[in-house]
Amino acid sequence: MKINETGIQKYLSQSEQPTFSHCWLKQTTFAAALNPGAMAEKLAPEKRHAFVHNGQKAFEWDQTLEEVNMYIELPKNVPTKLIHCVIQAGHVEVGIRGNPPYLNHDLMLPVKTDSSFWTIEDGELHITLQKREKGKTWASPIHGQGSLDPYAADQEQKRLMLQRFQEENPGFDFSKAQFSGTCPDPRTFMGGIHTD
Repeated sequence: MKINETGIQKYLSQSEQPTFSHCWLKQTTFAAALNPGAMAEKLAPEKRHAFVHNGQKAFEWDQTLEEVNMYIELPKNVPTKLIHCVIQAGHVEVGIRGNPPYLNHDLMLPVKTDSSFWTIEDGELHITLQKREKGKTWASPIHGQGSLDPYAADQEQKRLMLQRFQEENPGFDFSKAQFSGTCPDPRTFMGGIHTD
């Protein structure tokens, strides 16, 4: 079941704190005059998660409904043409050509290789991994390494759920909405994510 503006307006007029299944969604505002792109930006990741190994930051990462992004600070004085990055459906490898890989790990979940890519900008390698399962909350990009703690994972799931609401209802501003209690899975809630 897709939430539409008319349904939400009717529902909001019946209750100050609309409930969706076992969660509460508060402070939803109808904002048809606002730019939907600007509202979506408000729900973008606020900060990156750091993956630290042996006391050093190996990479940072964040996620949206559709992507997981990894950011690796590159060593200075290494020409960008020597950077090696391979993205496979369930694996990522990063390094400097002619050297052992810096990162050579299985991914948490499979990705779409045809729409995953990497770029270098301002001394940082940015890897964009297209999720095979849109809306799936990743606890870490790397399988078995650096998973988010339960609180941070819950916060990620709530943010992704609000991104889903925003995507499906572009006339509403969900940027200040809050959940209390357990947040449902963005992939399956109310009939699941609709793909075009």
